Amino acid sequence: MTNYLKFFLIFLFSAAASGALAQQAGSATTSSPYSKFGLGDYDESLLPQQRGMGGIGVAVRKPSGFSDINVLNPASYSSIQLTTFDIGGYMGTTSLKTSTTGPQTSANFRLSHITLAVPVSKQSALSFGILPYANLGYSYRQQTKTTLNRASTGGIDTSATVNNVYSGEGGLSKAYIGYGFGLGENLNLGFNVAYIFGNEKQYRSTEFPDIPTVLNNNIENSFNASGLNFDYGVQYNLKVSETRRFTVGYSGSSSSQLNANSNFVVTQYLLATDGTADVPRDSLISTKTSGKINLPMIHRFGIAYQKDGKFMIGADYKIGQWSDLSIGGVNSGLKNSQSFALGGEIIPNIDAISNYLSVVDYRFGLKYDKTYINVNGTDIKQYAATFGLGLPIPNERRTSYYKVNIAAEVGRRGTLENSLVRETYFNLHIGFTINDKWFQKYKFD
Repeated sequence: MTNYLKFFLIFLFSAAASGALAQQAGSATTSSPYSKFGLGDYDESLLPQQRGMGGIGVAVRKPSGFSDINVLNPASYSSIQLTTFDIGGYMGTTSLKTSTTGPQTSANFRLSHITLAVPVSKQSALSFGILPYANLGYSYRQQTKTTLNRASTGGIDTSATVNNVYSGEGGLSKAYIGYGFGLGENLNLGFNVAYIFGNEKQYRSTEFPDIPTVLNNNIENSFNASGLNFDYGVQYNLKVSETRRFTVGYSGSSSSQLNANSNFVVTQYLLATDGTADVPRDSLISTKTSGKINLPMIHRFGIAYQKDGKFMIGADYKIGQWSDLSIGGVNSGLKNSQSFALGGEIIPNIDAISNYLSVVDYRFGLKYDKTYINVNGTDIKQYAATFGLGLPIPNERRTSYYKVNIAAEVGRRGTLENSLVRETYFNLHIGFTINDKWFQKYKFD
């Protein structure tokens, strides 16, 4: 009865936390001017365990010891031997710099994931949860000088400062249910059915701060979207010895369509001069439309070699067909993306009793991403190094295991060339993992 109560309490907590995570999509979830392109910053389905290894996951399995949920390849669910619950958060800082301006730093905090996996049989498991799919958040301005004609300034030509202000907020979330199973000793298959949903808003304003009588313009372009998407994967294990194995994997995300309801609003307003809210005057255009968002196909390939309970090293390669992304029938003008990741983990001595540092997971990784963004003929590239820890929590119960997973990522995106922005960022992901033997009957002598 205790196990069922535990499951019920975690289910209620997950439902409440999932609602909080979904509500985050209505506010800024990142701080990057590059998130204005497409649907925002695409967020792979990774937990801190994989992020600490450079983001590898296509060929990652945990056939013994702690069970981890690897949403990136649902075929890995077949290796889950214990009921596993994982919840985590994210915090990050981003420093933006151009060739003419100094660094501007901002920070973000959010709930990052809630996942649960339950073994169905010795070689299969069911998993479900919610994670981010895309993150949108930016705010910047470009200042120029112009001359206003007599009609707009009361009879005289006036030189004026013009502020073009750009901002965006929101994001999309991914709620999924998946199943992974083994066919024989070596072959494993799996799939996720995902429901992608959320809303995004982008604003563009033209303001004349020096002339309070001139009307300023604001354009709001927003949408809310929802629809199904599908992930699928395969992993093949080749045993080298009783404890060593070689794994190759593939996972894909299907091209699919989301339903989208869009709003396009153009308003005029006067800037407040006393620090209060701006004064709205007229709504020039207000249109509502319904359309489709066409999501791209994504292919991932991975390879890994491991000694159970000792070490693992692996590499992933990913291709995203983002040139196919269209919103409301309009192609988003993105490029196809490519990324490479290399990473691994080491556990000095998983059986150590008196030396805690010997049972800690030490993770490391590197990654390179040629993103789907091209600005002024320049491809936007991203480089990062990662480090992670898996910190077991001592526990006297032999049916439950707890671990805190931490992943740190230091990276750079963009360039100072061609009047572009270079981002330097530090991201910290923290997750709490519970492994437990639920719904199993035990015999006592």
